[in-house]
Amino acid sequence: MKLLTTLGGLMLAAALQGQNLQRGDYGFLYCHMSGVGEWTAYALSRDGLHYHDLLDGGEVYDTERLSAIEGGARDAYICRKSDSGKGYLMVTTDMANHKSRTWFNYGINLLRSDDLIQWESTTFDFRRGAEIFCDPDAPDVYRNWSTVKRVWAPQVFWDPQYVWPDGTQGGYMVYYSMWNPDDGEQYDRMYYSYADHSFTKLTKPRVLFDWGYATIDADINYLESDGKYHMLIKKEGGHPGIFQTSSERLTGPYPEPDEHDFVNFEGNKKCEGSSAFQIPGEEGWRVAYIQYSTNPKQYRICQTDKYLRNFHDPVTIQGVKAPQHGSFMRLTKKEYKRLEKWGTIKSK
Repeated sequence: MKLLTTLGGLMLAAALQGQNLQRGDYGFLYCHMSGVGEWTAYALSRDGLHYHDLLDGGEVYDTERLSAIEGGARDAYICRKSDSGKGYLMVTTDMANHKSRTWFNYGINLLRSDDLIQWESTTFDFRRGAEIFCDPDAPDVYRNWSTVKRVWAPQVFWDPQYVWPDGTQGGYMVYYSMWNPDDGEQYDRMYYSYADHSFTKLTKPRVLFDWGYATIDADINYLESDGKYHMLIKKEGGHPGIFQTSSERLTGPYPEPDEHDFVNFEGNKKCEGSSAFQIPGEEGWRVAYIQYSTNPKQYRICQTDKYLRNFHDPVTIQGVKAPQHGSFMRLTKKEYKRLEKWGTIKSK
């Protein structure tokens, strides 16, 4: 009865103000890009800090098949399907730097699963322009879509207040950075689209914010502590680093962050790919990120207060051979055991 009550409360909260559905207090799934290859990998943890790789850090699905543009997947973000409470969603950057030898790419992948093991994907190649979107007559942010050079690090946030043209309510806000220099764009900016309930259709991009310099790797969470949407973001202009900003509304406006409150543990080393999560029973938040400018790289998890401010006490993630940009999802005991069994059988 207690579990049902808790689940009901979580789904009610998600229905009211928007939040990705949280469920389970048995363990955590760290779903991430492999640090040794452009595929999505899994690791499991009971406490959120100490993990063990599944499949020895190998790919958890056929990357070539489900990343239809370049055959590579980066920056995996995973969450539960919030509209029904059944199933799972993932978004990845469709990119294969090891093939192209450039930091350019052209689209993203929207993936769906019923069991965290079997995945299907819809790929969006932004160079094709209006034809890939479900609202082709909506205004365009670019005159020429064919010259898009980057579509990076998508993430998902369930928005129960979004209304589709046919009156259907609720959509998945998919947010990401994009850059089209040949169309006059001077730096990477944050955009958002909406995906439908099937997670196969996407609206045309809209600008989420523009601070006058490059920003990537946004991570949005709704905080009950102050009733606001808080976003972690990597600033590549101004004072660079991982910062936090907040808004009364999911789609903003998001003001520029406090220049004095940021991830500063790494000195002049470069950091990106932040992902915030909560450990059951803790009031504050954990923030994970990759420090990528040294060899070897370091994947760190620090703490913050209940307002996702005052970063402190960083530790290095334990038990993952090749951690990189990824995300964290709480698991039930049934989910945890199913993944553990699958990993053991497939590794034999």
